[in-house]
Amino acid sequence: MSREGPAALQGLSAEKGLVNCSLPTDHLPFSMNDKETSKRFQTFLIFGAPGSGKGTQGIILGTIPRFYHCSCGEVFRSIDTRTPIGMEFLKYSSKGELVPDTVTVDLWNESIESRVASNVFKPDIDFLVLDGIPRNPRQAEIMEAYIDVIQVFHLSCPDRGELSRRLKKRAIKDNRLDDANDDVIKNRLQVYENESKPVLDYYSSSIVNEIDASQPPVKVLSDILGAIMALDAWQDISVLKV
Repeated sequence: MSREGPAALQGLSAEKGLVNCSLPTDHLPFSMNDKETSKRFQTFLIFGAPGSGKGTQGIILGTIPRFYHCSCGEVFRSIDTRTPIGMEFLKYSSKGELVPDTVTVDLWNESIESRVASNVFKPDIDFLVLDGIPRNPRQAEIMEAYIDVIQVFHLSCPDRGELSRRLKKRAIKDNRLDDANDDVIKNRLQVYENESKPVLDYYSSSIVNEIDASQPPVKVLSDILGAIMALDAWQDISVLKV
């Protein structure tokens, strides 16, 4: 797989072109018939504990043609509190209350649909890359109506000491000194274990791909790209010059 990755990156970085309209629609990864029967987005989930590097990998994948990256943090930072769902979110967050899963997913869906409408995300030819959502099994269940998860890349790093080191380094770099506190980091990792990690059990083990997150980021990327290029979904889209 280590040989496959760099070659994968080179192939994925090919110059963008237009869809060859002479191709039969049954060769398209997202055919017109599929669009008529389902609006679910073909999706890769980048999953892992805080400090595992899922945001980094999501951002890098999002720079490659035919991959569109959306992080949960980005969605929450861009909330329009004038919309009905934005006001619903504000009702809970302004009181410091936990935002219900249905509201969280509705916010995400409103955000992603706006990107489709503005042609930033093209679900007929783009794969969706998510990190930070779903955060728990209930959200994963609700999101079944919107996403077709092709693969879950679990960035695994059992060494909690290494995760703590990364989180401290990032917090100091971003001038968020409170987040560098040992107790804060310990709590974040515990919340992940209790609430988010069970998401892995929600999905079939056949689509959960374990990636060693203790490796250098470029090797993690290589492993992810190698796995993607082996999938039928990628083989389908690779016939298009896009």
